[in-house]
Amino acid sequence: MIKQILAVDLKDRLQNNEAFFLLDVREPNEFHYAHIENSVLIPLNEIPQRLTELDVQDDIVVICHHGLRSQQAAHFLVQAGFSQVTNLLGGIDAWSCLCDSSVRRY
Repeated sequence: MIKQILAVDLKDRLQNNEAFFLLDVREPNEFHYAHIENSVLIPLNEIPQRLTELDVQDDIVVICHHGLRSQQAAHFLVQAGFSQVTNLLGGIDAWSCLCDSSVRRY
């Protein structure tokens, strides 16, 4: 089972400067329209080919628009041997609504 995190809890982790990798799995046009600062874009369909860009030891929080693609990506990462993977519930939309209204909704 994939761990889940609420947007407000992710905001707390960011404000506390906790060490983790914020992986955005949306498409480039979505990322450019709205993203969380310091997140890294690797679109969902590119993850299998770009696994070497991720550290299996990292604590990874995966985000997308509403939390569905990130859940898929999280499952893939866990099956690939990553053990510290968390999905952002509600995705960047929840982030915009609950944490940072400067992040545009779409």
